[in-house]
Amino acid sequence: MNNKSIGILGGGQLGRMLVKAASDFGLSICAMDSDGDAPVKDFIRDFKQGDIRDYEQVMAFGKSCDLLTIEIENVNTEALRDLEAGGLEVFPQPHIIELIKDKSKQKQFYRDKGIASPAFEVVNSKEEVKALAHKLPFVNKLAVEGYDGRGVQVMRVLEDLEKGFDAVGIVEDFVPFEKELSVMVARNQQGEVAVYPAVEMVAHAEHNLVEHLFSPAEVSAEVEAKAEAIAVEVIEKLGMVGLLAVELFVTKAGEVMVNEVAPRPHNSGHQTIEANITSQYEQHLRAILGLPLGATEVLIPSVMVNLLGEEGYVGSTKYVGLEEVLREAGVHVHLYGKKQTRPYRKMGHVTIVDQEAQELKRKADFVKKTLKVIA
Repeated sequence: MNNKSIGILGGGQLGRMLVKAASDFGLSICAMDSDGDAPVKDFIRDFKQGDIRDYEQVMAFGKSCDLLTIEIENVNTEALRDLEAGGLEVFPQPHIIELIKDKSKQKQFYRDKGIASPAFEVVNSKEEVKALAHKLPFVNKLAVEGYDGRGVQVMRVLEDLEKGFDAVGIVEDFVPFEKELSVMVARNQQGEVAVYPAVEMVAHAEHNLVEHLFSPAEVSAEVEAKAEAIAVEVIEKLGMVGLLAVELFVTKAGEVMVNEVAPRPHNSGHQTIEANITSQYEQHLRAILGLPLGATEVLIPSVMVNLLGEEGYVGSTKYVGLEEVLREAGVHVHLYGKKQTRPYRKMGHVTIVDQEAQELKRKADFVKKTLKVIA
């Protein structure tokens, strides 16, 4: 294992935290990202600036590694397929990345496999979105390249149809969910599966990205069991090797259904670094290396708060309130080292751990009010 060179396509915060976990195993890591100041750069010796969507550049990078993985789906899967065909280990497998990064294909997979998910239909233009006015309310999603809330529009009234995407996408039934959960699940090369307890996500009111989450989720044992079973069903039916984030809706009636998935470490698993027996990053490495999977139990309740760039600030990154939040017991700050901030860019996260639910919520509110990223 120690002699394997692992390549990561993408050098953002997920790659940075994956590299930190890899250091515990003494692994040799290389990474490629288009940003010459990518967060992973300062943590590895072998960093390459390059376009992970370019066939030739991905091929050249992959040939320098023994095993290739990703931290974002927007990669050149044609190159990954050819590298795999040439004998390189690529996890998650290229055909699965290809399926998941296209929401229309991802949704069709759920339909074909009988996995509970909101009803949908494929659209090719803004006019086709408008033609479905009789189905309001619904959600219009770009088929590809949507990320961190971009590429998603909730349509409630006729006027909203003007916000429809003039591109290939899907129109999905709007689900009046009571809670939004995420379940991390891993599967290694031998087919062993390990599933994490569900976490409850709270989205930003305007920007459709996770603002904070609670672990473990406050749901019934029945809903928890359904959520974990669906996550296991998805990764097993995919036959995927690696770590999968499964985002789920829970209705008032207790119905649980898949919203979408991500085949990699995920924002909804950050708290596992401090709050679970095995972090999602270590688990991903265990899975792709064919090692036994780690235990997933929650060690201590936690809240994870995303640290986003403040509205109205663009430029060199500055932090306000850092010393104040660090005085609170159980507060763990993770700054991603991004040199430039902009509104709602993910600049870091804070995990708060405490046995008392009221203290967790108090500290989370304090962190959100106090720690700011400005320019």
